[in-house]
Amino acid sequence: MSGKAAAKAAQFASNLPHLQNLMKRDPASYKDEFWKQWQYFHNLMQTFQLQPSKYNEKLDEMINFLAQVSHCYKEEMSQLPETLSDILKNHSTTLDRTMRMTLVKAVIMLRNKDLVSATAVLQLFFKLLRCEDKLLRKTIYQYVVSDIKNINSKHKNARLNSALQTYMFTMLQENNGVTVKTALDIMIELYKRNIWNDAKTVNVITTACFSKITKVMVAAIKFFLGKDAVDQNDDSDSEKDEDPKKMTKTLTLGHRVAKKTKKRKKKLERALEAVKKHNKNKTQAEAFNFSALHLIHDPQDFAEKLFRQLEKTTERFEVKLMMIDLISRLVGIHKLILLNFYPFMKRFLQPHQREVTRLLLYLAQGSHDVVPPDAVEEVLMAIANNFITERNSSEVMAVGLNAVREICARCPLAMSEDLLQDLVQYRTHRDKAVIMAARSLVQLYRKTNPELLHRKDRGRPTEAMKELKVLNYGEKEAKSFVSGAEAIPDIEAKKEQAKQEQGEWESCSEEDDDSDGEWVDVYHSSDEDAEKTDKQETEEDQKLREQKAEEVSTTRIMTDEDFKAISMAQVSKDINPAKSSSSKKASKRKRKEAFGEENSDGLPNLGDIELVHKKKAHDRESRLAAVAAGREGREKFAHGPQKMNPHASTTNKDKAKKKAFTMVKHKIRRKKVKRSFKEKQVALRNALIKRNKNARK
Repeated sequence: MSGKAAAKAAQFASNLPHLQNLMKRDPASYKDEFWKQWQYFHNLMQTFQLQPSKYNEKLDEMINFLAQVSHCYKEEMSQLPETLSDILKNHSTTLDRTMRMTLVKAVIMLRNKDLVSATAVLQLFFKLLRCEDKLLRKTIYQYVVSDIKNINSKHKNARLNSALQTYMFTMLQENNGVTVKTALDIMIELYKRNIWNDAKTVNVITTACFSKITKVMVAAIKFFLGKDAVDQNDDSDSEKDEDPKKMTKTLTLGHRVAKKTKKRKKKLERALEAVKKHNKNKTQAEAFNFSALHLIHDPQDFAEKLFRQLEKTTERFEVKLMMIDLISRLVGIHKLILLNFYPFMKRFLQPHQREVTRLLLYLAQGSHDVVPPDAVEEVLMAIANNFITERNSSEVMAVGLNAVREICARCPLAMSEDLLQDLVQYRTHRDKAVIMAARSLVQLYRKTNPELLHRKDRGRPTEAMKELKVLNYGEKEAKSFVSGAEAIPDIEAKKEQAKQEQGEWESCSEEDDDSDGEWVDVYHSSDEDAEKTDKQETEEDQKLREQKAEEVSTTRIMTDEDFKAISMAQVSKDINPAKSSSSKKASKRKRKEAFGEENSDGLPNLGDIELVHKKKAHDRESRLAAVAAGREGREKFAHGPQKMNPHASTTNKDKAKKKAFTMVKHKIRRKKVKRSFKEKQVALRNALIKRNKNARK
């Protein structure tokens, strides 16, 4: 028996994976073998303590073995996590890389089996970040993120999260750059995964924006300048895109069944353009959708500290740009008042300045209606004097006009009447880029404050322009009704009338199921007569309309169809001319209406400022590139039937066509000489038939 036991022990000692498998199946039966391996592990550890920097292969295998079977003998191996942790703490920098990675993986395995607490593992791993081992740091980073994610997979463990966050936040105060950067990266990753997406995490990340370590500061600023991943829900997207398509189809259907005239065709084009621009902000993603900036406790204090750091910093220009971007976003989103920001930006407003278009974009981001108009007016004057002058190129002038438009879209009171009149004169400039930029500025003020424009530049007055009320600085207009709600009863009455006359339009309604029998009050067949007979609208009529809208808003619960009808009514106000005594004269004007495309609630885009309408030189290279682009995805032009498989071989007949005549002429002669009996017979028959026909003639 003793010989068999010794042989069995020797077999298990040489094949630990086999013993590991047996122990997992039946831990009690192999407890004696476990004690032998456990004693052998302690002997190896004593030897290893003498030379910790040397790699020990047997100890490596034994650590993996014990970590695998640790859940089978929890009480016997209760000291194993502490033993491994002590080795990593005491010899973290002197250990061999392979041995250190083995110990770390063993601790991770023990943590996955819940034999060691998450806080203890986190503290141990952050101390190991001081080691100069990239693979180790990457492993620690990935494990910490996945471990915290698994902890909060079913439900958020508030107590454990608070303890882990507290320790993680203390790591940001360390002097070691690698430790601080890893802690920041872990918090940012956990925020993006919606695990630590609370205000506490965000406000601690704000402290990293003032770190003396440049990498840490840049990472924190990039976090606030990033964007949330938009959840692309197919159902929500289809619902959002449904209404604009329905309105467009309804307008097209109304034009199809009416009399075709040039005037109605132009009205349809204006209506479709208005629908597209009216629903632009609803169909596209919001320009700014990052929620971290909204969770900051004191954005005013944060912006002021960041601006003071910007004034004193000696970092690279790219880092300064990021700081300016973050400050401008804070000012624009939270509508802060940071008056020193605008004089600071004036020094960069030169055409030769590096990244000047981005700086103009940041100025537009930092403008809003709460900023005193005098502070922004100085910036507008600087842009006008440095960019919008004849001594500069047309591209520079167009960029300057676009920047002025973006700033005025968010702070319209900053524009003075004299400056606007001067800028509007560039509509007659010789360059198309400047003309388009000046026209966009005119269109903006047609909607926001037409009184600043000259009478001839205001365009045709519409119902929306007549209802417009220009607010002074700090003034707010609070309405007790939903704008456009007065149109709901009229639309419902038209629906009932349409149902009664459904027999006449049955064929049209069957062709377009999406229209649902709805008609938009954009134009009618009696528009020409109505424009002649309408009288000037009085203030009493407007008050009655407001009372009607208030009554509708307070006496019913709005549905999606009601809001859709209100949206259609608001679009029609942008198209229909205002009711006035001169409506006949106004209807003859052919100038397009101004519809505002700016979204004052979001952030501007760099493309809006860099948008230069100019046709570049069309040289030979660009023409060839355009030709090549047009040929992409197009079938190749060829004669006759084409091969189903383009890679298949050709027939001998096709090959003979491509050969030189001298190579095939002898074969042509041979065909006439060497003929088979059947061919001679057929040829003779044909010749006899032909001779008989000629003889009859």
